[in-house]
Amino acid sequence: MKTSRLILLNIVLALVIVAAGIGGYYYYYQQANYVKTDDARVEGELVPLVSEMPGRVKSWKGEEGASFKKGDVIGKIETAEGQSLEVKAPADGTIIQNKVQKGQPVTPGQPMGSLVDLDELYIVANIEETDYKDVKEGADVKITVDAAPDSTIEGKVKQRGLATASTFSLMPQQNASGDYTKVVQRIPVQISMDSYPDSLVPGMNATIQISK
Repeated sequence: MKTSRLILLNIVLALVIVAAGIGGYYYYYQQANYVKTDDARVEGELVPLVSEMPGRVKSWKGEEGASFKKGDVIGKIETAEGQSLEVKAPADGTIIQNKVQKGQPVTPGQPMGSLVDLDELYIVANIEETDYKDVKEGADVKITVDAAPDSTIEGKVKQRGLATASTFSLMPQQNASGDYTKVVQRIPVQISMDSYPDSLVPGMNATIQISK
């Protein structure tokens, strides 16, 4: 009985060692060949729609989800002098945010909505400064979006950031006091996607794996 238990114990121990070895190799392989982060999001070029003159919205077709081509008339603004000014789409895209309604007064520079080309979405991933040197433009990327975890999207590194994300923060970290704690900085990297599901929208979370 003792012998059988000893054999079983040895088998279990051997399996544990093998599993640990496989896990260690897998971890080493991933670290040696890929840069990974889940600090990534789907993004698109946000084009604001603004009023150039004061007046009242005479007509407006900028409902959320409406698509336009560059130069299409989205709405008209009637000024106090009775002029009718057209609000045109500055680029191809879809309205993702609408801030005005017909009959509403507007002022110069007032945001009226936001337009994004949903056919030209991309990923912005924040890479830790210690891994940044291993990220090369043109490198292959595997992308998983949280909203579609069962599908992998292929992509490539399109552009490496030239400053850390905190550089543009409204409240940058201060180190004037004596209790300063160093924080690992992150640098944004833009990643193009070869193709992606129609369900993707700006702001969705993603996980990326960049080949070194």
